[in-house]
Amino acid sequence: MKNIKDLRIAIIGTSFRKKVTAELEKRCVATLRKRGLSTQQIRIVRVPGAFEVPLVAKKMAAQGIYDALIVFGAIVKGKTYHFEQIANECSRGCAEVSRAYEIPVIFEVLAVYNLADAYLRATRKNENKGVEAAESALSMIDLMSRL
Repeated sequence: MKNIKDLRIAIIGTSFRKKVTAELEKRCVATLRKRGLSTQQIRIVRVPGAFEVPLVAKKMAAQGIYDALIVFGAIVKGKTYHFEQIANECSRGCAEVSRAYEIPVIFEVLAVYNLADAYLRATRKNENKGVEAAESALSMIDLMSRL
């Protein structure tokens, strides 16, 4: 793997459902810091909602300066088809960015049936999605550097 001091990771979080996003980011950044990254190596940007995540991920990947992107947010199912549209396009767009730019895009935009489930996944000690995102990013950076 590249030297931990040379890594750059970007976190893209949604402003919508910001309580969930903030919890995910907090635990992610704490894990990255624990693993040796400085705050200067981590860039956090905000987008209005999940639909905007792939465009910003593409723009950031195109810069060629990040070793991985991590995306956070929460999409809650309501009474319309909107949930499926947003969840599907967000995940599809992030996957396209990852393949096109050959950069890990760690996807933790939580598609849930109630907001409490998203908040639980963002705050629990075990299987915390923010922690898992940080660990996945570092693991993928290592793997990509060895391929």
